Amino acid sequence: MTTTPIPLVPCRINGEEVTSDDLLEVRYPYTSEVISHVPMLTPADGERAIEAALAGGPMEDHYSRFQVLEKARQLLEQRSEEFAATILKDTGLCLRETRYEVGRCLDVLRFAAMESIRDEGQVLCGDVSPHGKKRRILTVREPLPVALAITPFNHPLNQVVHKVAPAIAAGTPVILKPSEKTPTAAIKFTELLLEAGLPTHMIAVLLGPVETTVRSLIEDDRISLVSFTGGTEVGKTIADIAGYKKLCLELGGNSPLIIHADADLELAVQLAAEGCFRNSGQRCTAVKRLLVDRSVVDAFTEAFVPVAATYICGDPEDEATRVGTVIDEDAAKLLERRVQDAVAMGARVLHGGGRDGALMEPTVLTDVPRDAEMVREESFGPLAPILVTDGIDDAIALANDSAYGLSTGVVTSDLSVAFAAAKQIRTGTVNINDVPGWRTETSPFGGVKDSGLGIKEGVVEAMKVLSTIKSISLPW
Repeated sequence: MTTTPIPLVPCRINGEEVTSDDLLEVRYPYTSEVISHVPMLTPADGERAIEAALAGGPMEDHYSRFQVLEKARQLLEQRSEEFAATILKDTGLCLRETRYEVGRCLDVLRFAAMESIRDEGQVLCGDVSPHGKKRRILTVREPLPVALAITPFNHPLNQVVHKVAPAIAAGTPVILKPSEKTPTAAIKFTELLLEAGLPTHMIAVLLGPVETTVRSLIEDDRISLVSFTGGTEVGKTIADIAGYKKLCLELGGNSPLIIHADADLELAVQLAAEGCFRNSGQRCTAVKRLLVDRSVVDAFTEAFVPVAATYICGDPEDEATRVGTVIDEDAAKLLERRVQDAVAMGARVLHGGGRDGALMEPTVLTDVPRDAEMVREESFGPLAPILVTDGIDDAIALANDSAYGLSTGVVTSDLSVAFAAAKQIRTGTVNINDVPGWRTETSPFGGVKDSGLGIKEGVVEAMKVLSTIKSISLPW
């Protein structure tokens, strides 16, 4: 019997393939089979990546940045099915989600290319006060010497593109450390960028032990920015050890969808299902709490359960599947336990609740206590806990009763309710009559409290973080 060899997916530094004897096993969550090996590199490899970036310097020419990003977009579009299949194998997400992710990446590349040739400077007058002078002040944006980007497992290509594309648009060299659980798409995208003409020193991709290789990069004074998306605990650790440098921390979320008494229930049901179950519920902006007004909770629940049942959970490669696996069996076991704990506290499972390996069924629960672990912590999976609220003030208070503050959705027909929610909910985004996670790739994105430092991503804001402003004045 012939055994198919497990492919080695090498890291890249300064355009060169880099490997080691220490190999990481990457597993397909649906079957647990090993699908590839990725080398775990050392602090010496991180040192090489920093030195290459600094020696090469920023990418100064704006049109060259545009050409690389536009060519990368074209190449990714041509290989969209290949990348969708790669994401599927790394994550266990279904084809519907992985194709959607590639589509979003194409948007990011398109907008980053557009922004790369935009004139971002200003001309200011110097004689605007009695203390001024007849001078003009020109502002220009300059790239950072080198940035470190650390990305999570749940969007293994889109989160990479969201950090790397704005870096290229700003001219900043970047060292990329993707998630150990889902590294393949990131490495393949790095190869695509080099094929698109990106200078080799502008991108390095590597994995390595957190306490040695990754920590040494975070601590290094030559790294001007650490941009991290992932869990709150890890983000706070990065803040502790990074030292005196820029930080962009996009952390966890516990996003509510408020369904007010006057809500269009057909719309509310559709938003609840998409918000709770898309991407197997593994999004920082996924709906984690359905806050439904007491006057409509029965009608909403009756309409919601049959819609939830249409989200078929199973083989990610089956075109009919709408919910694939979560990232691994341990993650599914945690979700299963939180469901059981909520039931022990008085909640009732109306649909789903079952687990098979890393597959967690889309699960609808009602009568969920406000202090259940499922809704106090970030439950990263396809769970739809319904909590009853009494009026908009109670719903707003409950939305704010969380350590997180990333995004919120509000379903209402009343403009005064919409304004009250938008003003009073302490969160980075409030979407009226849409899911908490809706945005464009150019809009500012980020949270407050344990969801981040308030520094935003999105192509335009990310470029600001990945550069510095220099003011130049001259007589006029």
